[in-house]
Amino acid sequence: MDPRFRGDDEREVYIQGDDTVTRVLLVGCGKMGSAMLNGWLDRGMDPAGLVVVEPGQTARDAFAPKGVTVVETADAIASAYSPDVVVLAVKPQVMEAVAPAYAKYKDSVFLSIAAGKPIAFFARLLGDSAIVRAMPNTPAAVRSGITVCVPNAKVDAPRRAACQALLEAVGEVAWTDDESLMDAVTAVSGSGPAYVFLLAEVMAKAGVAAGLPADLATRLARATVSGSGDLLRASADSAEQLRINVTSPGGTTAAALNVLMAEGRGFDELMTQAVAAAVTRGKELA
Repeated sequence: MDPRFRGDDEREVYIQGDDTVTRVLLVGCGKMGSAMLNGWLDRGMDPAGLVVVEPGQTARDAFAPKGVTVVETADAIASAYSPDVVVLAVKPQVMEAVAPAYAKYKDSVFLSIAAGKPIAFFARLLGDSAIVRAMPNTPAAVRSGITVCVPNAKVDAPRRAACQALLEAVGEVAWTDDESLMDAVTAVSGSGPAYVFLLAEVMAKAGVAAGLPADLATRLARATVSGSGDLLRASADSAEQLRINVTSPGGTTAAALNVLMAEGRGFDELMTQAVAAAVTRGKELA
């Protein structure tokens, strides 16, 4: 057995196999919410403790047959149900209208994955509650995500461990006590998958421009980007060293990198500008 935390009432709570249930209320079951829910179920969480609030039929069709309770509104949650964790996974634009309905769960820890919404925002809506602000990214859908979390002062060690366990079901987890870093986190890892997908997109276009058939160029770009990511994850070498390893002096890779790393107009400067723009926009949205 793999105990993840011991609650205030000394109940042992497990993510994987045990007859003790972790009670998780998932508010919103879109792409990220469903990725997390699938991760919890795949790790053996008892669906009897899971409640999902999602008005769409898709979540009901996907998860009700697995034993998960799916309701359309907060009012439909059984009055006796008391979640250990409330995961807020609706879009940031509707969070202000949605979150107050769950303020009654004072003994829960609220785990938000809404981009751009600070802890102070949730404290205003939820009162004196334990709140964790988290920023996951879309590779969570294939259990390869990374999430950065920041807790408020009400989050004790058991509640932090509960959130850690839930988020580890879809990838790596890191913590910071400095909420001001979250805009940069969002700009690097939250938005980062789009940068990688753009790389694959423009590599394929460049291959076509060089004379490759479009389907072959696309296949080469996708496999190269995804395979390089696998190598980066598996290797003990830094990204810089891996780049050096594939670059022969005076060879074809060096010729390409001379363009991509040109001072003042290369990939380095463009990425720095891109991340800075995302950080600025994140502050504006907050």
